[in-house]
Order: sequence, then structure tokens, then C-alpha cells
Amino acid sequence: MPASDPTVRTSLPIRSDVDLAWVRQQVRQSAAELGFGLVQQTKLVTAASELARNTLVHGGGGHVEIVPLAPGVAKGLRLSFVDRGPGIRDVELAMTDGYTSGGGLGLGLSGAKRLVDEFEIDTEPGRGTTVTVISWTTGVPAARPGA
Repeated sequence: MPASDPTVRTSLPIRSDVDLAWVRQQVRQSAAELGFGLVQQTKLVTAASELARNTLVHGGGGHVEIVPLAPGVAKGLRLSFVDRGPGIRDVELAMTDGYTSGGGLGLGLSGAKRLVDEFEIDTEPGRGTTVTVISWTTGVPAARPGA
């Protein structure tokens, strides 16, 4: 993951439907401040909404960390959704379109992955789950020479 300035890290609780609305609002505001276009903002807010709902419904609540990224010319936003719930037993199955453990459409994780530039799941049954996504204002930044 790229370097960031931890002094501007924002952490928001995810404990209720009201918190879900607050997460969406803060993600949109952060993306707009970084120069994301309207379509990019909408994609990121949609992914954030799905992941925040998963944190609440499947993880029993948790929090999201919102971190602006600026590694050189590129600007981006990293969102980490953290819970201490039951974890995901079969990540490959959970990432399959149409799979659901909660009666939904089964597009939450796989749909969120399609809406962002980078997607990572860290989970273990009984330990919880962290889903981290990154979106860049202009797509994935090119590697720096010598990096």
C-alpha cells in the first residue's frame, strides 16, 4: 500500500444505519476534496456503502479508517473497514457473484471490488475482517523509477 500522511486519518464508527449514512457522506466529501470526478465519487461511495453495511451486518459493527493518499502526482483515498466479527470462512466463495450469507443479492464484496482500483481482504474465522480499498483520482499510479 502507498505511503500516506497519518495525521489526516479519520476513523468513524459503524454501529447503526445512521453511521452508514455518515460514512457515505464523509467518503464523498473526502473524495471531492481530493479532486475525484463525480463518477469516481459515486463508485467509491457505492463501494464504501456496501463494505460499511457488511461491517455492520456480518461483522457486528466496527469502524472505517479514511486516509487520503498522495504519493507524488497521484492522489487517492484508502478506506479500511474493520470488524471483530466471525470472519469469512471461505473468501473465494464470498467473492463469487451471487453468493450471499445474508439474503441479499450477493454482489457486496465482488461488486465493491469492481468499483475500486485496489482491493484487499484480511480475515480469519473468529478474529474478524478488514477490507481495504483504494481508489485513485486518475486510476492506479505508475510505479516511480527506482521503486
